[in-house]
Amino acid sequence: MRQLGVWAVLGIWAAFCLVGAVYASWQGYGGRAFAATASTSAFLLLGMMLFAARGATEGWARRFSPGGGMFLGASVFVVYLLYVTGTGSFAIERAGVMAGFIFVSLGLAVSAKGAAAGSWQDFVTLAGVWVFVKFGPSHWLWPYPGGRLAYVMTVLVAVNVALAVFVLARRTSAIGYSIGWGKNWALYVLGNFVCLGCIAIPLGMRMHFLSYAPQWDHWSGLIFSSLAILVFTAWPEEFLFRGLLQNLLARASKSEFAGWWTASVLFGMSHITNLGFPNWRYVILATIAGIFYGWTWRKTGSIFGSALVHAGVDVTWHFLFRS
Repeated sequence: MRQLGVWAVLGIWAAFCLVGAVYASWQGYGGRAFAATASTSAFLLLGMMLFAARGATEGWARRFSPGGGMFLGASVFVVYLLYVTGTGSFAIERAGVMAGFIFVSLGLAVSAKGAAAGSWQDFVTLAGVWVFVKFGPSHWLWPYPGGRLAYVMTVLVAVNVALAVFVLARRTSAIGYSIGWGKNWALYVLGNFVCLGCIAIPLGMRMHFLSYAPQWDHWSGLIFSSLAILVFTAWPEEFLFRGLLQNLLARASKSEFAGWWTASVLFGMSHITNLGFPNWRYVILATIAGIFYGWTWRKTGSIFGSALVHAGVDVTWHFLFRS
C-alpha cells in the first residue's frame, strides 16, 4: 500500500484548518471564543489525522506506549479546558464529564495490563466511546457557537481518546489506521459500493424506508459535504466498528468470519434509535452495509478503504434519496 507520509498529512491538515478558518471568518465569527474553538478543533483534528501517516501507529506505539496514551489523553483534556475557558463556558460539571470519559477509558486500558487484545476492558471502552458519541451531552459540552460544532468536536475527542487507548496504551495491531492506496483497491471499493447499492436500494424502497428524491439544488455543496461525511462520519465509524470492534472480536473468537459478521450486526443495531425507536428497517440495511464495509476492511487492511465505501453510500443517500 502506498501510504501518505507525515508531511503530506500535515499539508492536508493545514488546508482543512485554513479553509475552515476562512469560512468561519466569512460567516462573521471572530474574537477570543472563535480563537479558542479554532485552536481546539485544529489540535484534535491533527491528532486524528497524524496517526494515519505512514508508519505512525506502529512507530509511536513502540516508542511512546503506554505512557504516550496518558500524555495524549491529558493533552486532549487540557485542550478542552482551553476551549471552555476561552469561550466563557467553563463549569466544574463540564470539566468533570470530559475528564471522566478520558481518564476512565485510559484507566481501563491500564487495568488490562498485559492482557491480550480482546479483553473485557477493551470492549467496555469501545462501548463507552460509542455511548459518549451517540448519547453523550454533546451540545452541553460544546456550547459555542450555539452547539453547531457539538457533533464534530465530540467525534474528534472520541477518536483521539480511542487512539490513546488502543494504539498507544494497548498497542492493538492490525487496525489499518492509514490513508493510502493499494493494489486492486479500486476493485474492492467500487465493487462493494455497486454491489451494496444493488441490494440496499431496492430493499430499502421495498421496505418503504427509501424513496428516490434527488436534491438537485444542493449539488453545489457536493464536494464539501462529501469531505465532511468522509472525515467526520465514515472515518470515525470505520475506526470504531472495523479497525477496533471487528478486529478485537476476531481475535477474541479466533475467527475472522465470526468477528466480521458479529461486528456487522452490532453496527446495524447501533442504528436502531436513528429516525425513531425501534427502527428495524434501518437496522437491517445498516447490517447489510456493515457486511460490505467489513469485507472491504478485510481485503484492503485499512479503514480508509471501508471509509470510502461508507462515505460513498452516505453521500448517495444524502443527495439522491429521502428516508
